[in-house]
Amino acid sequence: MLSVFIWIPLLAALLIGFWPELTAKQSRQIAFIFVGGLFVWSIILARLFNPDIPDLQMSEFIPWIEPLGLNYYLGLDGLSLPLIILNGLLTSIAIWSTETNISRHRLYYILILLIASGIAGTFLAQNLLLFLLFYEVELIPLYLLIAIWGGKRRGYAATKFLIYTAVSGILILASFLGIVFLTSASNFDLETLGSGSLGIAALPMTTQLILLTGIVIGFGIKIPLVPFHTWLPDAHVEASTPISVLLAGVLLKLGTYGLLRFGVGLFPDAWNIVSPWMAGWAVVSVLYGACCAISQTDMKKMVAYSSIAHMGYILLAFAAATPLSLLGSIVQMVSHGLISGLLFLLVGVVYKKSGSRDLNVLCGLLNPERGLPLIGSLMILAVMASSGIPGLVGFISEFIVFRGSIEVFPVQTLLCMVGTGLTSVYFLIMINRVFFGRLSDWVVNLPQVQWRDRIPAIALAIIITILGIQPSLMVNLTESTTTALVNVSATVAEASPTSNLKY
Repeated sequence: MLSVFIWIPLLAALLIGFWPELTAKQSRQIAFIFVGGLFVWSIILARLFNPDIPDLQMSEFIPWIEPLGLNYYLGLDGLSLPLIILNGLLTSIAIWSTETNISRHRLYYILILLIASGIAGTFLAQNLLLFLLFYEVELIPLYLLIAIWGGKRRGYAATKFLIYTAVSGILILASFLGIVFLTSASNFDLETLGSGSLGIAALPMTTQLILLTGIVIGFGIKIPLVPFHTWLPDAHVEASTPISVLLAGVLLKLGTYGLLRFGVGLFPDAWNIVSPWMAGWAVVSVLYGACCAISQTDMKKMVAYSSIAHMGYILLAFAAATPLSLLGSIVQMVSHGLISGLLFLLVGVVYKKSGSRDLNVLCGLLNPERGLPLIGSLMILAVMASSGIPGLVGFISEFIVFRGSIEVFPVQTLLCMVGTGLTSVYFLIMINRVFFGRLSDWVVNLPQVQWRDRIPAIALAIIITILGIQPSLMVNLTESTTTALVNVSATVAEASPTSNLKY
């Protein structure tokens, strides 16, 4: 049941690669049908999923390379299910939003399908080495998608992404190898390492901190957190719109998911020690990202820096590590994926129709006759969601994070709340300059926005509104798993001889 998410995209990639005389339109249709089918399958699994059971469900286990401790071990729980659904949705939207006449269409769709397969495998893998293999699968495809179909500085942006992500993988691999070697575990299965995690908890605290540092920095590069963030704005600006949707909406979640699963989950003792530092790091990322966003004149770069700020909220939730804050972190991952996907889609439409993303050039696009009134209206909704306006999914995700964190880190939480105010500032600057006022002479006679461009944006706007009004659709899937994660970690921490701290 779970292997479908990995092997069906690969089957579609083979079909596109070897089908004779395939047009760009046909390649797009094949990719969309297969990925759209996976999105529907993820919704079906959500219906079959029992949210009251915190343990893995629908597990698949096949021994693979036993001398290396590598097993094909997949499982679904409340941490991975919402992200699997998000991956299917945003990948479908990315394919739908791609130009029908794109060059080298076979390669383009094959790369997107490889990324979809790798991301799904990352969220489902229950073996550390298998996780890392899937984690690295998306590296080269995304590099090529930016380097081939990107903007003027695509080579620089793609190379920078490649170097940063490669370093991330090396640090994570080193930590994973250290965990298995020092605990004398028989394999890399998370179940083996986590069922006592007493092997990890029994290690000297200095050793635990060293291993955790590799995991934190490795996933911190991917999230990204300041000061490892510099690859992200360049990658977003140079990537095409569909790739920006995937990058912000799904790929960044590999970092947050990995840090939660392998940092918070496997190192409760060490995490207790570093959590105040993590909370401080979250504050720096939130405020720095927000301040950088205020100073931008490129719409896409502003949205990119807003992603850095919003990822800081997730780190704050991890630092607090309460059942409510961890629940909020998953909701924030999904919320950010939906909102950032919508923002990048709308910025892409503005650029496609006006030829510019410059706040000093664009003006009056909300003009009902000659502007982009529907796109402007959707953009207002998107920035309201990102700013945490009640009734939209951004509000409920940030509220749960702050409510779950404020009792543990009151000062840091209040400082992060300042970031929500700054979000309103920089997005109001963008809305005021680009959509209000007199229509700029630079952008008169704009082409009409086709329904092909409208449908994915409207779909995301509807989902953002529905989840804002009825968040239980998402919360119920995750609550038991995050609560169990805290409880299990607390048990391990209390049993550990290296610490008397309570988790």
